[in-house]
Amino acid sequence: MAKLSHYKKSGEVRMVDVTSKAVTSRTAVAHGFVRIARAALTRIRRLETPKGNPFEVARIAGIAAAKRTAELIPLCHPLALTHVDVTARLRENGVEFRSRVTAAARTGVEMEALVAVSVAALTLYDMCKALDKSMEITDIYLVEKRGGKSGRYLRPARGRR
Repeated sequence: MAKLSHYKKSGEVRMVDVTSKAVTSRTAVAHGFVRIARAALTRIRRLETPKGNPFEVARIAGIAAAKRTAELIPLCHPLALTHVDVTARLRENGVEFRSRVTAAARTGVEMEALVAVSVAALTLYDMCKALDKSMEITDIYLVEKRGGKSGRYLRPARGRR
C-alpha cells in the first residue's frame, strides 16, 4: 500500500523533498462539471449573461489559477508550468471543464490541473449566478497523469472503479 508522503513517521506534516528526483516531462488532465438548470443553460448558450462571455472568463481564470496553485495548496511545490489549457464544453445539463497542464519538473502537476478546473467552475458560477443560484459544481477528478516515477495513470471508466 502506498504511504502518505506529506507526513513524517511521527505524524508531523511536511513538504515532500523532491531534490533528488529527476526532472521529467509531467502532464495531468482534470475534469470538472457545473450542473445548470435548463432555463439558465438556454440563456448561457446564447451568451445572455449579465457579465459577458462566461466561458472565456472561466477559461482564463482556470489558467491563471493553475499557475498559482502553490499559493493555494500549502504543501504544493511552486512549478514553472510550460503549458496550461482549459476548455469548456456545453452539455445537455451543464458545462464540462477539462484542463491539461504540462511542466518539466521533479514533481507532478495533478494539483495544478485540479485547481484549474475547480477555479474555472467557480468562475462560471460567479458569472452566471444571477441566472441560477442552484448550480452545482460536481465531478472534479483527475482523468490522467503522465511522467515521474509512478508513470502513467488513467482513470477507469465510470462503473468500473
